[in-house]
Amino acid sequence: MRNKQSIFLFILLVIVLLSSVVLYGSGMKKTVTDSVKTIEVEDGMGRTVRVPENPRHVICSGAGCLRLLVYLEASDCIVAVDDIEKGRPMFEARPYALANPMFKEYPLFGEFRGHDNPELIASLDPQPEIIFKTFGQMGSNPDEIQKKTGIPVVVLEYGDLFAYRKDLYGSLRLMGRIMGKEERAEEVIAFFNGTIADLDTRTADIPEDRKSTCFVGGIAFKGPHGLQSTEPAYPPFLFTNAKNVAYDPTRPLGELTHADVSKEKIVEWDPEYLFVDLATIQSGEAAGAVYELRNDAVYQTLSSVRRGDVFGVLPYNWYTQNFGSIFADAYYIGTILYPERFADIDPEIKADEIYKFLVGEPVFDEMNELFQNLVFKRIPLER
Repeated sequence: MRNKQSIFLFILLVIVLLSSVVLYGSGMKKTVTDSVKTIEVEDGMGRTVRVPENPRHVICSGAGCLRLLVYLEASDCIVAVDDIEKGRPMFEARPYALANPMFKEYPLFGEFRGHDNPELIASLDPQPEIIFKTFGQMGSNPDEIQKKTGIPVVVLEYGDLFAYRKDLYGSLRLMGRIMGKEERAEEVIAFFNGTIADLDTRTADIPEDRKSTCFVGGIAFKGPHGLQSTEPAYPPFLFTNAKNVAYDPTRPLGELTHADVSKEKIVEWDPEYLFVDLATIQSGEAAGAVYELRNDAVYQTLSSVRRGDVFGVLPYNWYTQNFGSIFADAYYIGTILYPERFADIDPEIKADEIYKFLVGEPVFDEMNELFQNLVFKRIPLER
């Protein structure tokens, strides 16, 4: 009788153990329990994904994905990072990374721009419960990663602050819902809307004939570029109602993406104020927009160069768009173009107010030092 009871208890134990193990694709195993609550969401690619509610362990794949999680004050849930977070570059223009230097010490799960490594993900301890992923068409296929790891992948549309603001806000709300950060997501969205409204209120009533023309060059796009690299729909100009010579009002905002304009066109436009995106400094001492303005005889014919009205601004793109820096640049540009409308603004203090709200730390001074102390300064052009 005792032997039969022992056999019965042994069989019961085996059944309980097997019921707590779920086998996933590629032979990897995950342990789950019936107590885990899940919710069903539709992600940025229209995929229906079932995810754990209020997860404690996640990873963020793709450009800008970790930035959004930091904005939501949920970075304590990160268990690993991609390789761009672990590098120690000479230049660093991502405020969220400067505010969280511990990311460099986290385990690695893949390469930047969404090239995830299923084997590295499987080796993580603790295991991520969710993989958030921006730019779902770039790098590893979301469905394949989900199949190989058994971990739900939620794709987010990164969006922007102008043509695709709805996508950005939708992603903040979706990530916030999953992470239990709905209130913080609404705070971030309200902050964005309030900042845009403030910039518009300061400048919307300025007559066109009283506005000075302007141009921004040196915009990074998958690497550093020279002066000819620009954004026709550069948000700091849009938000301050500036007269951007590269902007074409006849085209929808969504079509006004990164552009390389000819040197001759810049000379023809001859903008009164010239702004240099300091991401261009990555090009080295003998290349980039600052070097060109100092050494190219054609650019030295520009009226803004002759007067010295050339100013450095924070990088717009650095592992995709830096939303906090975009707003900081907008306030600085406002002080240059309309000093009487921005007399109450100290651009450096304003930048740190923005960074403290979004990433939790004032990082302007650190970033400025990395970019040769040229941020929000008149750039010296003498050779």
